[in-house]
Amino acid sequence: MGIQRINPDSMSAPIAPYTLVVRKNNVVTTAGMLGLDADGKLVGDDITSQTRQTLDNITTALEAAGASLDDVVKVTVFITEIANFAGMNEVYIEYFGDTKPARSTVGVELALPGALVEIEATAVLD
Repeated sequence: MGIQRINPDSMSAPIAPYTLVVRKNNVVTTAGMLGLDADGKLVGDDITSQTRQTLDNITTALEAAGASLDDVVKVTVFITEIANFAGMNEVYIEYFGDTKPARSTVGVELALPGALVEIEATAVLD
């Protein structure tokens, strides 16, 4: 199988020159996802609503490539304020539960004003 570059129709188009999700053989990786709705608008101004939308976007991107959150082996979380870690983690647990992929969390300044969190994921299919 060659490389599949997928931008799901139900998601807002990338805001720069990149693909939302890429699959090569049994490896699927997402771009860094933000809490954007299908119209490209940032959802909410708090960490829990943005994290929830971000993880919904990751779920949609993975599904478009034939994967799910259960297939995720590595997640990187970029967060603008470490004080928001607990709120992000609370929502993260709702989505990943006992799956518990490897994870890194990094404090950053994000390019989109108002964005509090960006998350990327890598999945491996059996």
